[in-house]
Amino acid sequence: MSESDRLAELVRGVRHVLFDFDGPICRLFAGIPAPVIAREQVHWLDEQGLGEVLTTAERTDEDPHGALRSLGLQRPDSDLVIEMEKRLTEQELRAVHSAWPTEHADPLIRTWTAVGARLAITTNNSPEAARRYIEGRGLSGCFEPHIYGRTQDLRLLKPDPYCLNRALRAMGAAPGGALMIGDTPTDLYAAQAAGVAFLGYARSERKAGRLRDAGARRVIGSLEPILTILRTPS
Repeated sequence: MSESDRLAELVRGVRHVLFDFDGPICRLFAGIPAPVIAREQVHWLDEQGLGEVLTTAERTDEDPHGALRSLGLQRPDSDLVIEMEKRLTEQELRAVHSAWPTEHADPLIRTWTAVGARLAITTNNSPEAARRYIEGRGLSGCFEPHIYGRTQDLRLLKPDPYCLNRALRAMGAAPGGALMIGDTPTDLYAAQAAGVAFLGYARSERKAGRLRDAGARRVIGSLEPILTILRTPS
């Protein structure tokens, strides 16, 4: 079986699709790159005298949620965690205005909805940031009310499957009939924990390598092949 046939087999007949937000739907930090936001988070922790809570790997993590996740696990419910989460939410809400749509994402979302699939967003970003973005793109009808994002309990960030399980329960979806599209190993791990099939999206070979190293069996560099499959009669 060819790679395109395998992708078609994975995509065809899926009734519930869980999208990560930043990556598969848009580049949220197109105006201010995510690694810059991540460094600002680390710098802010250093200013609070808490830089030692981070490992060397966490200090250089390009994911803006890395430092927040670590602090949330070590000091859950503390005022410091609440303040750090609030700061990141404010940055994400500002970033919505300069977010750049992922190529083919808008028509894919509309086409999948048109053929009868139900869609949800399951993200570590602020749910309000995701909501404002899709509203601005005219996509609210494709997702609402199924937008599940970060809560103040940072222990529930992916790779915990909490937001995926919330989406599945709310849509009445069986995990075995659902598909998640994500761009990070944490998305993959959350999908595995929820019993959901996973399709990796990576806009660079470096990110594709990280997904494959984490165990992703299917990784695509463009959403266009999915769109083509959905538009081609089976």
